[in-house]
Amino acid sequence: MSNFIVKKVAVLGAGVMGAQIAAHLVNARVPVVLFDLPAKEGPKSGIALRAIENLKKLSPAPLGIKDEAGLIQAANYEDDIAQLKDCDVVIEAIAERMDWKHDLYKKVAPHLGANTIFASNTSGLSITGLSDGFDADLKARFCGVHFFNPPRYMHLVELIPTATTQPEILDKLEAFLTTTLGKGVVRAKDTPNFIANRVGIFSILAVFAEAGKFGIPFDIVDDLTGSKLGRAKSATFRTADVVGLDTMAHVIKTMQDNLQEDPFAPVYKTPAVLKGLVDAGALGQKTGAGFYKKEGKAIKVLDAGTGQYVESGKKADEIVVRILKKAPAERIRLLRESTNPQAQFLWSVFRDVFHYIAVYLEQIAGSAADIDLAIRWGFGWNSGPFEDWQAAGWKQVAEWVKEDIDAGKALSTAAMPAWVFEGPVAENQGVHAAQGSWAPATQQFVARSTLPVYRRQVFRAALEGTAAADPRKAGRTVEENDAVRIWVAEGQDDVLVVSFKSKMNTIGPDVIDGLTRAIDLAEAGYKGLVVWQPTSLQLGAPGGPFSAGANLEAAMPAFMMGGAKGIEPFVKKFQDGMMRVKYAAVPVVSAASGIALGGGCELMLHSAARVAALETYIGLVEVGVGLVPAGGGLKEAALAAARAAQAAGSANYLQFLTSRFQNAAMAKVSASALEARQMGYLQDSDKVVFNVHELLHVAQNQVRALADAGYRAPLPALVPVAGRSGIATIKASLVNMRDGGFISAHDFLIAARIAEVVCGGDVEAGSLVSEEWLLALERKAFVDLLGTSKTQERIMGMLQTGKPVRN
Repeated sequence: MSNFIVKKVAVLGAGVMGAQIAAHLVNARVPVVLFDLPAKEGPKSGIALRAIENLKKLSPAPLGIKDEAGLIQAANYEDDIAQLKDCDVVIEAIAERMDWKHDLYKKVAPHLGANTIFASNTSGLSITGLSDGFDADLKARFCGVHFFNPPRYMHLVELIPTATTQPEILDKLEAFLTTTLGKGVVRAKDTPNFIANRVGIFSILAVFAEAGKFGIPFDIVDDLTGSKLGRAKSATFRTADVVGLDTMAHVIKTMQDNLQEDPFAPVYKTPAVLKGLVDAGALGQKTGAGFYKKEGKAIKVLDAGTGQYVESGKKADEIVVRILKKAPAERIRLLRESTNPQAQFLWSVFRDVFHYIAVYLEQIAGSAADIDLAIRWGFGWNSGPFEDWQAAGWKQVAEWVKEDIDAGKALSTAAMPAWVFEGPVAENQGVHAAQGSWAPATQQFVARSTLPVYRRQVFRAALEGTAAADPRKAGRTVEENDAVRIWVAEGQDDVLVVSFKSKMNTIGPDVIDGLTRAIDLAEAGYKGLVVWQPTSLQLGAPGGPFSAGANLEAAMPAFMMGGAKGIEPFVKKFQDGMMRVKYAAVPVVSAASGIALGGGCELMLHSAARVAALETYIGLVEVGVGLVPAGGGLKEAALAAARAAQAAGSANYLQFLTSRFQNAAMAKVSASALEARQMGYLQDSDKVVFNVHELLHVAQNQVRALADAGYRAPLPALVPVAGRSGIATIKASLVNMRDGGFISAHDFLIAARIAEVVCGGDVEAGSLVSEEWLLALERKAFVDLLGTSKTQERIMGMLQTGKPVRN
């Protein structure tokens, strides 16, 4: 297949979704034009311009760097429509009205390029119906491409063809969406609401129905159906508020309008409480009230019985919480057998969803894998519904579901399909097998897509019951202990990988020893070393932590025995480990996703190169526990400032140090890998990867590129520093902040110690100092602060509550 390079994209419609899709295209460095109707007043493209400006205010932020909103080109259909011919992809994202979309298509179709791919971002309208009126050529280039909200963060994109869509068009789009935009692509059949919304919204409607039947309040439902079930923390009703109750009502109406002969049709009736809220204009988070409402600092929840808002925070019964901690088979059995209403509610919802996906698998999806991945990626479940069923014991659960259907307890009398009870699925005890996932249409297990783009994923998202390799165990282990695993991926024997095994991948003395050993091994027989954490691929939505920093708990015994001075060997060992990374004879590349805080950030700073997923949040955060960064992070800030000053031909080192000082003193964490590059935690040459499943592949190739280019470790050098005059300047501004009540006296002390380190201590401005000099300043500041009662209060508070203490 020839290269498909997307040089320009147009997004039609500057509403919530259109503007945010445009923002994510900018994140991915894809030039984009955002169209909307011509404004009646002011600039002709004013509607699009206002939408672009509004992107800077949204939370969560749709842009990796807010100031890049200006990279989106605003346009209108009157003045700028000729630009469409230069776009490789055009995505329509206007309101969910078939007639409005058809009117727009008549306007833009004549202006599309001969090879332009045209796609609709509809959340549930018929793609075939939308293509009515197109000529044969445009029909062949038209499909659905359904992003989930918010587009930057939601991994799922559904790709929906019609019977006339060219297969090559779909393959090109899937590759672009997967690598360039970082998405998990699921191909859906052209049925109402496709896969994720069809199953996900049914699941929510089942929750409505069963919660009402068993009298479970909304906040208890959310406590039961969130993280305790391995699902999004926002659970059911908080999620509804975030998505927008009008949006949810619209998706439900799509099912009502298009599935009237469906045996589950009565379930698609808009719940009375939802209709009441929408009619009252209480649309959730965007209007300030929905199922939940914030009054002052209090969060209140709607009482379904009275229609009034009451105090929220009610929790699930302890007996049910204990059941949910059991293994899947025992958990489902105990929920079904329990007389507790909350347990019965949960069993009923499980049963309803299992019933629904069995009945509709053939109609809505190519295979069971498509349903599980769509729900995991689109609704934030750690495991899909078929995976839950299979893990709980396929045959037994199927019999229980049938019993409830026969007894009239289910939401529909629709019979379970025969393949559930007999044939290959029954013999396999589930829909996922080593050879693939069940496809009722062909009556066989089918393998996942083999498009070339998936060769970039060393470990694809795994499904329960398939032959997918577990990244924590896969490949060939070279050495392993309780702290780290040192290994090579299958067929990648030239690059060594080290993965940490500590909680949140924190770095203690044992991890430092393991990292040092990995470098020794890499120098002895490999092109280099990648530091990569496999935990991110174990979750429904990828992107686990790179490292939460130094393991403070591991240091506590030394502190208890020797006080603050007893910690110094721990700090020195950490620093030595970072220097071993920096001066390794082969390149050490950090491959990061999720959080890279404190020591995790310092590990990245000392690496030869960094590869970071877009959603990597990097920062030196030690001030939160009353300490200064002491793993070489401040030393690297001083070095970076000196390099920047020298490149600019300036001797004003403080000018180039200020932002780096502020980042550490304010514990600022990047909101994306793109912002981390702005902050100096990533270099311009470092790679930002949009699909976290490609992180290891890109990092391995980065090691090879460095090695093949003749990599040599940097030579240690003396660096000029800002000295005592720089310290005095920073302290003067800190005094103003302290005296103005903006920071506490202890905050002042910590920030002053950071200033002393990054400025190189009590020396003349421009003095040349060594890295060891700067590391010694870090150690002293760290140990001195650890000896203060205020810092000890902060550390104990963090260890006990996980939250920073302000004192």
